[in-house]
Amino acid sequence: MYACPNCGGNLKFDIPSQQLACEYCHTQADPYSFEDKDEKNFANKDFEVTVFSCPQCGGEIVSTDNSAAEFCTFCGASTILHSRLRNEKRPNYIIPFKKTKEDCKKEYSALMKKAIFAPDALKDPKYIDGFRGIYMPYWAFYVEQQGDFQLSGSRTRRRGDYIITDHYNLKGDIDAYYKGLSYDASSSFDDNISEKLAPFDVKGMKAFTPAFLSGFYADTADVDSEEYRVEAENFATEESAKIIRSNPEFAGMAISGSLGASALGTHTKEVDSTMFPVWFMSYRNAGRVAYATVNGQTGKVVTDLPVDTRKYLWGSLILAVPLFILLNLFFTLMPSTLLIITTVLAGIALAIYFSELGAIKKKEKLEKKKDIGLITAIAALILGIGITILQPVSDLFYYGGALVSLVGIFVTIKDIMYYYNIMTTRRLPQFDRTGGDDRA
Repeated sequence: MYACPNCGGNLKFDIPSQQLACEYCHTQADPYSFEDKDEKNFANKDFEVTVFSCPQCGGEIVSTDNSAAEFCTFCGASTILHSRLRNEKRPNYIIPFKKTKEDCKKEYSALMKKAIFAPDALKDPKYIDGFRGIYMPYWAFYVEQQGDFQLSGSRTRRRGDYIITDHYNLKGDIDAYYKGLSYDASSSFDDNISEKLAPFDVKGMKAFTPAFLSGFYADTADVDSEEYRVEAENFATEESAKIIRSNPEFAGMAISGSLGASALGTHTKEVDSTMFPVWFMSYRNAGRVAYATVNGQTGKVVTDLPVDTRKYLWGSLILAVPLFILLNLFFTLMPSTLLIITTVLAGIALAIYFSELGAIKKKEKLEKKKDIGLITAIAALILGIGITILQPVSDLFYYGGALVSLVGIFVTIKDIMYYYNIMTTRRLPQFDRTGGDDRA
């Protein structure tokens, strides 16, 4: 904790002023004024923090404050977190929070107004007030490209009855520098979320001092920078290759030749450990958890959006009734045509169903569940096709088949929503991994 020089109260980082501010007398202080005089060059030094560990999922966050944390941000558990003191290696740089909690809540609420089928709990003001400011650890790569490259080019033109192809040897040199290609250094922070929250403006980075953490939490860095080195260099290589190939001088020209990392001399010049600001909140429902995050520098919102199945089905029904009445006023459907339409819709629902299952299999293990929707949809599809082929005389067969198809569609959509919610949430985290989230 940082004591106010005026009244001894607790100083916390104030986002609007970018200064430390006293909660009681409102005295402000420069965050760097609390650094020891002999620590002007404080790279690679340690600093003391309070480590809060969740007894349920093992997730860890750190803070310069020692007040009790009563809610695990990562798994959503409402419990007193275990705390202990520990020395942490200080990062090189930090981007202080620019967006206040009120800014964060405003941006998130604006998004949720458009999410009409989201669970009510995600829109509850008490829930939204649960956003916590967390500094996420990142590796910032500085990638350099220098050297000569050579390509082959050809341009074809027609002259009378002849097709003429001109061949070119294209030579050039490159001198490029990519500053601050950032990758999260926490196994507890989903890589998909961190990528969508980007970009952070690295021009806003400041030399790290623990005072910036006062009043906030920070996640611990447990992913080595080597996990991302190749990825950062490949990104720089691909970007430079695109720029070279899009050169106006090469317009209409077929270009061949290597523009790989070795050809462009791509190499990592430097890697910095950094902390970037994120407003973070978790929504826990049974054995699943959804995350809502807001970029603490830009205000960009990235959130998991599960769907309330009841809302979706009622909304679909409310929309279907006027559409049915409107279509009935202008069109007259023969029973056989009605059956064909419902059978096709049942087939589409079945295709979406299998698509969702395929996506989930790539993401995680499927949870056991009786696939009533699958059985109903297949039965409806077979029945509809069978009636269409046999062409019975009585219209009752067609109406009955159409009704069964509609029931199949309804049950299948319900199951699709179930699997969709698996895709938009995640299993409760267990932080026993040693690699990055996507590479564990």
